Amino acid sequence: MSLVVYGHPFSSYTQKVLIALYENATPFELRCIGPDTPQHAAEWLRRWPLRKFPLLVDGARDIAETSIIIEYLQRVHPGPVRLLPEDPMAALEVRFLDRFFDLHVMNAAQHAVDGALTGDPVKRQEGKALAEKKLEVAYAWLEGQLAGRTWAAAGADFSLADCAAAPALFYADWTHRISESYPVLRAYRARLLARPSFARAVDEARPFRPLFPLGAPDRD
Repeated sequence: MSLVVYGHPFSSYTQKVLIALYENATPFELRCIGPDTPQHAAEWLRRWPLRKFPLLVDGARDIAETSIIIEYLQRVHPGPVRLLPEDPMAALEVRFLDRFFDLHVMNAAQHAVDGALTGDPVKRQEGKALAEKKLEVAYAWLEGQLAGRTWAAAGADFSLADCAAAPALFYADWTHRISESYPVLRAYRARLLARPSFARAVDEARPFRPLFPLGAPDRD
């Protein structure tokens, strides 16, 4: 049985796993969760009732949580691109940055998205203000952290941290644009967009841009 991913192309966390799969040309089937595929949603919820995607299915194994999925792929279905270094200390830095992008960039942007989804103008504004406050702190830290680096972690290798950074910064910039005062961070986001694995994920998600509750800007 080939690998199966339950998720959605417009989902940032689904994209994080898709990047890892595309980096190593790992064969898999994407089973999209949506109104047109109720059978996929039913099977996904049977396997993972916490209602979070993506979920990776490998035979009898169900693997949840994006960072765990990517590390599992490296251990069980390795490819030429190693997304977590062998050196324990280098791996620790990659894991830290992976968590930073998930918790302090993507989750920060989610405050604005969640506020917009309520349909309440007050909650929309509150969510937007909280997201902007948190993202400004994250952007400022990243501007210094990424100086002199091609990819997120020390060294020249694309890693798990970059898989997390790509969709996080993509949607964060839509939520609260990264200003010109952060040239290092803006250049890093541009490099991520040019990476073939993420460029493919972005292109596959284009038809769903009207779903962005804050209103998708006319740009990547």
